[in-house]
Amino acid sequence: MELNDQTGLRTPCGPARLGDTLPNFTARTTQGVKSLTDFRGRWLILFSHPADFTPVCTSEFVAIMRAADRFAALDCQLMALSVDSLFSHFAWIKAIQEKFGVKVSFPLIEDPTLEVARAYGMVGADALDASSVRTTYFIDPEGRLRASTCYPSTVGRSVEEMLRLLAALQRTDAQSALVPAEWTPGDDLLAVPSQALADVFAADSATDWFYAPVKDEG
Repeated sequence: MELNDQTGLRTPCGPARLGDTLPNFTARTTQGVKSLTDFRGRWLILFSHPADFTPVCTSEFVAIMRAADRFAALDCQLMALSVDSLFSHFAWIKAIQEKFGVKVSFPLIEDPTLEVARAYGMVGADALDASSVRTTYFIDPEGRLRASTCYPSTVGRSVEEMLRLLAALQRTDAQSALVPAEWTPGDDLLAVPSQALADVFAADSATDWFYAPVKDEG
């Protein structure tokens, strides 16, 4: 396991903040040795798990793989992280395939020392185990953290919300628009409000200058 910033220097532990370029890592995975920089040029969802052979994590792997073609359609790759060893990962993936008929094709990182989890702020710097790790990072093609979610170990993620959030981030980049509550692809977006006082007074109603639906062009 190796962690460093984009200059190759060793990176200290610290929380990841939205907009940060995440530190690079090189680690063993179920798909061979991978680095974060391998995924430049495409969106990446990096999601972590407390441990292998746990019921909620298993349900998530099955649900995510069943939606893998929908993530691929959004030009997004997937990568998971768990604190267990590579050989434990292999056994878990085999058990999932035998039980559910689902082949896990995305790489699963081994992180037994919590090095990646700590560096990415998925656990505290002084954490002794990963019992609270169920974090999802949405990383853009430049390697920047654009959104994150964190669930307790007792509650599984919503794959539909992962897809919705990914699509929303892509829309805000493509259209310079805002995404309203409960939006789904195809629904109207919201225009970015003007910062000119003249536009405020020129609006037809008191709300038009700051709340103006626009078509989703995606």
